[in-house]
Amino acid sequence: MLLKTGGRMYAGDLSNELGLTEMAIRRHMYALESEGSVSIIAVRQAMGRPLHAYELTAEADELFPKNYHLLALDLLDELADDPDTAELIDRMFEGRKKKLLERYEPRMAGKSLEQKVSELAAIQNAGGYMAETEAKSDGSYMLYEYNCPIAQVAGKYLQACSCELSLFKSLLDVPVVRTECLAKGGGKCSYQIG
Repeated sequence: MLLKTGGRMYAGDLSNELGLTEMAIRRHMYALESEGSVSIIAVRQAMGRPLHAYELTAEADELFPKNYHLLALDLLDELADDPDTAELIDRMFEGRKKKLLERYEPRMAGKSLEQKVSELAAIQNAGGYMAETEAKSDGSYMLYEYNCPIAQVAGKYLQACSCELSLFKSLLDVPVVRTECLAKGGGKCSYQIG
């Protein structure tokens, strides 16, 4: 919090603010650096060894509260409330699906269904979906998503879910059926593939 509000700080500054020794501050900062949350910058002085300053990395920004879903919902609600623009919601979700398809289709090229399912799980995990797969004895697969990073939007605008299902069908090039949906009260999103 101190680095977020105060910007770049030195061990002495943090020590005074937190009531910890400078050695304890350095240990904490090295741990935060190894996590990717803090950068340690050597600041040259006229004489002697450089001082070390600490600042947050771009990755650390994700540790602070975000309300993107409120912005997205407000914007979608604006479109939905006006009969002249309500149809744009479907177009926006279709446009998003098209962009995702263009982004991920090359990652599927030349792969077996098993490899595609594994790649899809990797894509979804990178997006925060906590996905895992299961191979079935009949040659089909299950994809389970235990988290939905767009749950607030998907709960109100089911176009998000239908576009995701359509995206999966296009990427995998086999039938895909959603058997459970978080946005509709399920414990996870489950997809039967093949």
